[in-house]
Amino acid sequence: MSAQVTVVARWQVKSDALDEVLALATRVRQQSLEEPGCLGYEIYRSVDAPASLLLHEHYRDDAALDAHRRSAHFQALVVERIVPLLETRQVELLRPRDAA
Repeated sequence: MSAQVTVVARWQVKSDALDEVLALATRVRQQSLEEPGCLGYEIYRSVDAPASLLLHEHYRDDAALDAHRRSAHFQALVVERIVPLLETRQVELLRPRDAA
């Protein structure tokens, strides 16, 4: 079984789309937390640059992350609706230091 996976996603939102992205991201968070393999999902907004968001997600293992990415809500809300409203998107996958 693979180790836990942490996702750190940095989104720079287009200036005219911030309210819409925040509303959609809240829906994604709510639905993601209902997934059996999602251990946590937080959305942060930069104090100095309000259109910069950081998503901090935790998944039980690789299979749980894959299931999340294939889910209907991820595809419909993130891929189809949020991504076109972003200037940039960076996603980093992390594992605990002691994971194999």
